[in-house]
Formats: sequence, structure tokens, C-alpha cells
Amino acid sequence: MLNRFKVLVPAAMVVAIAFPAGAASAEPTPAAPPATPATCDPVQTAPAYLNKVPTPKSVLGIDLGEREVTSAESDKLLMAIDAASDRVISGTMATSVQGRPLKYAIVGSPRNIRALPAIQAAVKLLRNPLTPSAAAKAAAKRTPAILWVAGNVHGGEESGTDGALKTLYDLADRSDCAANRILDNAVVVVVPTQNPDGREMDTRRNAYSFDMNRDWFARSQPETDGKLELLRKYPPQLFIDAHEMGGTEYFFPPNADPFFHDIPEPAIDWINNTYGAAMIAEFTRQGIPFFNRDVYDMFYMGYGDTVPTTAFHAAGMTFEKGGSSPIATRAYEQWLTQWVSLSAAAAKKDEILTTWHKMYVDAFKQGVNGTLEPNQVYNPGNEVITQVPDRKVRHYFLRADDPGKRAEAESIVRKLQRMDVAVFTLSRPLTVADYKEYGRAPARTTLPKGTYWIPMAQGQKHWIQAMLNEDSYTPFPYFYDVTAWSLPLLANVSGGSSGQAMLPSASLTRPVAAQEAKVTTSRRIGVLQMAGAAANANESTGWLRHRLDREWKVPYKVLVPADVAAGGLSEVDVLLVPHGSANAANTVLGEAGRTALRAWVSGGGRYVGWDGGAQLAALTGVSSATFTAPTSDVPGSLLRVNVADGPLAKGVGRTAWQFYGYDNVMRPANPAHAAVSYPAAGSPDWFVSGFQIGAAELAGTAAVVNEPVGSGHAVLFAADPNFRAFTDGTAKLVVNAITADLPGAAADTRARAAQGGSPEAAAAAAAIPDGDSPIRLTVKAADKEKAAAVLSGLGGTWTEQEASGDAVRLVVANPEGHGMHEHPWAAKLPGALRAAGVSPLALVLPQ
Repeated sequence: MLNRFKVLVPAAMVVAIAFPAGAASAEPTPAAPPATPATCDPVQTAPAYLNKVPTPKSVLGIDLGEREVTSAESDKLLMAIDAASDRVISGTMATSVQGRPLKYAIVGSPRNIRALPAIQAAVKLLRNPLTPSAAAKAAAKRTPAILWVAGNVHGGEESGTDGALKTLYDLADRSDCAANRILDNAVVVVVPTQNPDGREMDTRRNAYSFDMNRDWFARSQPETDGKLELLRKYPPQLFIDAHEMGGTEYFFPPNADPFFHDIPEPAIDWINNTYGAAMIAEFTRQGIPFFNRDVYDMFYMGYGDTVPTTAFHAAGMTFEKGGSSPIATRAYEQWLTQWVSLSAAAAKKDEILTTWHKMYVDAFKQGVNGTLEPNQVYNPGNEVITQVPDRKVRHYFLRADDPGKRAEAESIVRKLQRMDVAVFTLSRPLTVADYKEYGRAPARTTLPKGTYWIPMAQGQKHWIQAMLNEDSYTPFPYFYDVTAWSLPLLANVSGGSSGQAMLPSASLTRPVAAQEAKVTTSRRIGVLQMAGAAANANESTGWLRHRLDREWKVPYKVLVPADVAAGGLSEVDVLLVPHGSANAANTVLGEAGRTALRAWVSGGGRYVGWDGGAQLAALTGVSSATFTAPTSDVPGSLLRVNVADGPLAKGVGRTAWQFYGYDNVMRPANPAHAAVSYPAAGSPDWFVSGFQIGAAELAGTAAVVNEPVGSGHAVLFAADPNFRAFTDGTAKLVVNAITADLPGAAADTRARAAQGGSPEAAAAAAAIPDGDSPIRLTVKAADKEKAAAVLSGLGGTWTEQEASGDAVRLVVANPEGHGMHEHPWAAKLPGALRAAGVSPLALVLPQ
């Protein structure tokens, strides 16, 4: 942990992170590694085994590559290797949702394994931007690199595990020069499976249906949280995240655009020109099909390549092997990319560690100067569409003077501290001449005592900008995931930034402990799973059940549409209806289910639905709200919304931030029922963090409707208020919808409201097709024919939708729900469009 701070006074007064002077000498200093012959080829060198470590077949009864190993077999082999080798230590970094251990092994020469405490201390010195250059060079020379290999973050993408076990076995028992070069110059952290529950269920996601490659910055799941704590203990210079995709080819870097702007450039150079080049050369030599620069990006802060690069200045890399190949081929090629990359890192260890330290120095200097790195694209022919504003940012601030949001503010501070960011608390009020509140113009502002202050002059400057930014400044309109994730906006905590050179009176904030978020209510809760009875029925349901089980600790009953007509609603007072296929659920409900649902709500029940769950309320006649499909392109951004006074607003405030991504546009039949609304476009309240084209269509529409229905209520959210369980600000609206006393309809209108819905609202909702994760391609009208030809050439069929302005949107249905990895041709679409000379206004690929 960062545990001492030194005040410097250069041209501008800043605060920099420093480590204890004696940290490097707390343990024996690791010796410089012996030289390896320059002629030693990492792959063509004949492997020589000591035969001290049991073979995989002797432990498991099969060779690696005969079939996919199970999670238990992976653990068994890892522990057997550890028990037999003085090159290996192992441990458990987390326990999964279903109680399985997430095992890891650290492998290196016996000398390096014995010196792990000294290595950790030396790495702290290298992360410290105040360490003198000469001391950093000396530490780099005597210290091995820390290199990570992690597999199977998606449970159904198995071969990364098998390849990682082969890498571990080889490093534990081989004695040839290729293995020794890695062992002597590095310690390798091997995590065979990051998602054992998903592996056992053969599902992409974990037991709560979280995509674990979207959870990194939020660390909502125990698997992710434990992994990041181990990464802090052993900060990497290389992180390999081994995946699978459709087809038989192999993908490795160079990556496609977009890239997040505030990342260390030397790490990108490593990715492209050290590791990417080495793998290109080896795969070419062996004649193995591969491709680069398509689809996979380094933008969103939930990925297993982006976060290691931004937070740890590592070369974070996504590897993807085509899942249609036999397991023997998949396991071999996963091992090959791992071995080639580890070898390339070991061969340049001193240079890598020296450069790694310099990245922290450069980040600190940028923070001193208030410099945000500009946007750029890395692929030939691409052009930046959004440039980072030319504005100094030296400080971020989080307000802590709203008692209703104290927990949310402390949660942000805890997340920053647990990624080695120094956070301070103002000791007295501070007047800031250029304070820029999120989504507002700069203005002279006095921040009260107790405000949290996060200076950018830290080695973690890139991570601070990633977590506290006002906007991600999307550089290129290809989207494989969302474009906004700012922690203060997600939590609806007031804050802002300043470029002013100043040193406030402040004290280091004590570490914030984990908080209890328990919700208390006497109401009986039901969860209607439109997607089926399974625990991980779909993402939206899983995100909700995670909140209910692990955070809010509220008991609930799971219902499916067939239960509604059978009287299941008699056991609940509040029915939570997360996203799902509304038309399909309406069909299953049938007239008996629809009648029962309407009667339950009008008799006093509370229907709380979002996204497809809100659409279902209109389809069944519970609500008279009207839903229409969007014409805008907003692939996952945060929009400020206005919150009306009332029970739903408790602890929320006048405004909040709604996460929105191609969700339906909602309008209440009675404007008075709009509990949360999008502001007028062009008003001071209008602001979008993230990418958008045509988002102004939302202006004046409802984000949340609170509609009295007889003696009951329909509380509807147009978009998911609990997206990935990291939108804490709007999740509070869900808590209020469960717990608050909502006023009923006036007596003279109660009878009219008893039936709730209207035929017009039901017809409008029915006109919106079901379907998750389609391919959305928005182009200029002049490019429509060329774009259509590209889709036809790939075997795609599409429907044309209205788009904003002089544009058309071609939507390719994805009825099987394939992610981009599994889709038969989605990964080829960007290259095909480029070859056809089509520059999309927006291209959204299935997640």
C-alpha cells in the first residue's frame, strides 16, 4: 500500500506518492539473473525435462489437450506441480460465487521464488515516480519481471486453462535454455481459470450471469475482486488474457481502435512491436492462421487487457483462439502465444522494467502539468472523431457534504484506494477559481471542509483519469462495449475537476472499509424472470439477484411467467421485472396471466420493471406508458436526468445519471407520472458522457414513470437502472421503488386507473421487436447500398431502421444471442466495411 507522501514544490505545488526509504532493503536483494545464450530460440529449442514434476497424465489420467480439463482437475494438477517443485508456490486468490477456489501459481527459479518479498519491495520502488533514475535502473537490473498468464475468464472458452497449465508444467520442470531464460528473468503468475463456475456450467458468464471481462473496474464479483488484490500484490509488466472466439483462426495484437486516450504509450509499443511482432513471426513460421487489428479494442475499463494497461502500465493483451478447432490445437496455440510472449519479455527484462518505471515518472509529470493525453488512432486509415479538450486537469474533487450520498462517496474512495490511488480530505474550505462540476461550465466555487481531493500528480494518474473522467472522449465509432463508466456519475456523487496549480490544506484519507448496504423492508419481494427459472437466466436478472443476495440482503421469490396465471402473485407485494424478451414473455403469460397481473397491480400490488420489463407492463395492460424504438445511436453512455420531488427521490437529489444504450424511448400517458425525465436538449442540465448521435430524441421523455394503477403502482424504468450492478446512483431509485410509501391515485381517478393500460400503448410496445445484442450498423444514406452489399456478402440479413439525421441503420438480428466471439461473421465485418470503403457513423457488435 501507499503509506507515505512527500510534498514537492516545483513550478506548481503538487503531491507525489513515495514509499518508505527502507522498503527495498526489507528483504534480501535478488541477484542479477545469469546470462542466457543469444542463440536460444524460445520455440525451436528442444525441451529438456528434469522429470521431477509429475506429468499431467500421471495426475489426471490424460495428457493436456486430450479433452478440456475440469476446474477440479485444473486445481489438482496445479497443486501437484506445486508440491513437487521448488520453483512454484501457489494459493487461492478468491472464492467464486458458488464456492469454488480460484487457484493461482507463481513460478520462477528457486532463487526468485525465495526472493519474492524482495522482488515485491523492488517493484514498489519502480512504481514510485520519485525513485531516482539511477536507483530505478539498478533495481531493474537485479529484479525479475512479473508476468501474468490468465485463462478462461469466459467459462465456455476453455482452452486458455489447458494452455496455461502446459505453460506452468513446462516452467516447473524444463531445464533447457528457453525455459531458463524465463525462469531466471521473471516470475510468472499463472491463473488457469478466472471463472470456475462458468467453466463447470459451460456458460460464458459466472453464476450471477456477470460477464467477468466487463467487471474489472467495478470489481462487483468476488472472482474479480480477489484477482485485482493479487495483481496489486504482484503488479505485472505483462498480462495475458486467454480467450476463445468463433472459427479456427487466432487473434492477438496489434489491436483495433478505439483505445482509451489516457494510457501509457510505451505499453502500447510493447503490445504491438514486442509481443505482437514476436507472435506474428512465430505463427508465420509455423503456418498457423491468425489475424490482427480487427474488433478487439483497448477502450472500456472492464476488460482484461485495458485495465492491466491503464492501472498497472502492463502490456495487457487479449488472445483469442477459434473455438471450432480441436482441443489439442486450441491448447497448443494458447500455450504457444503464452510461451512466445513470456520469452520476449524475459529477453528484454532490464529494458522493460526501466521503461515501466519511466511510465510512472511520465504519468506523475503529466499530473503536475495537468496534461491529459490526446486521442489518437493506431490503425492505418482510421481518423479521430472526438479529441480530448485542451484543458488542464490537475485535481479531482468529490463532495462529501450530502449525508444521503455519504456511502456512495466513500465507496468511490475505497475503489480508488484499493487501486493504489492517494485520496486526501480537505482540512478547511477551498476556493477553486476554475472548478468544473461534472457536466457544467467552470465557475468559481468554494468546496467545503471534508471534500475528498484526488491530485493527478501521482504515478496512478492514468487510472485516476479513467475512473474520474467527465467523458471518455470516444476516438473512433466502433463499439464492442460501452463508452461511459465514470465512478462519480455512476454513483451520482457530486464532484468535478480543476486545472489550477495549488496545494490545498488536506490530510491523507484513512482507508475506507467495506460497507453494509442492507435494505430493510417488510414487503414481500418477487422477481419475475422472463428468461426462465435458471439462477443465471440472463444478465439483467443476474445483476438484480446479485444485489438482492449479496448487497441488499433482501429475501425474494423467483417467479416465471407461467406462475402468474397460477396464482403466484398472491405471495408477493412487490414484483421486480428485470430486462428480458417482452413479446415472448407476453405470449407465455397468455390472457389468463395478463388478467391476473392487471388484477394484482390494481388491487394494490407494485410492479417495478425496467427495459423489457417496462415494455411488458405496456403489453399486458398494466401501464399506459408508450414505448418506441430509438432512432439515436447511444451504445452505452451516461445522461443526466432530472428527478422530481417525491418518495422515489429520497437520497437521490435533484439530478441523477442514467445509463442508456439503445433502450426504448418511454412517454407516460400523464406527464405528471414522469418521476425522472431527460432535460431539454440545449438546457444547462443536458449532458452526455460517452458517445452519442441523436441523443436529443430523449429530451423531455421519461427515464422513470411512477403510474398509479387502481390501488397499486407501476414503476417503470426505460433503461436498466442496475446495469452490471455498478450504476449505484439509479439503483437507489430501485431501492426506493421497493421500500417507499407511494401515494395512490385520487379517489375520483382510481376507477379510471384500475385497468392501467391502453390498447394504443400495448400496440406500440408490441411493434418493438425482441432481441438482444444485434449488430447495428449506422451509415450515411449515400453509403447504404455499399453497406448492404457487405452484409449480404457475409451472409447477413437485416432490417432497416430509422436513424438520426441523414443516416440509415441496418440491424442484423442475433436470435441465438451469440457474442461477437461466437458469431459466425461479426468479427469480419469491420474489415469488410473498410475494404468496401464504408466509414460507419456507428458500428455496434454483439457483446
